[in-house]
Amino acid sequence: MENYPLKPENMRAPQNLTREEIQQSLNELDHKIKTLKGRANATTADSNNTYHEHIAGLEKKRALIASKMDTTEDTHSKWQDLQDGINGLKKDLDNMFS
Repeated sequence: MENYPLKPENMRAPQNLTREEIQQSLNELDHKIKTLKGRANATTADSNNTYHEHIAGLEKKRALIASKMDTTEDTHSKWQDLQDGINGLKKDLDNMFS
């Protein structure tokens, strides 16, 4: 456990999550952060692994995952726009040849 990367800059977000999985991850991280904040006062002053560092790491990971939620929405929107454009072209072609 000594090698566990507690520093926020070492945090990574999982790749290829669905919107539902992203929301579930955010909810789980919120719960973990809340629990750790509740325990933060119990940490000894000279401890190498403090709750505050762990909280900071989880908050960084939460921010990374939350940014994926925005990216997922943007990607879905772009695909929807593309599909709408193709459907519009198809409709125009049908109108031309009918």
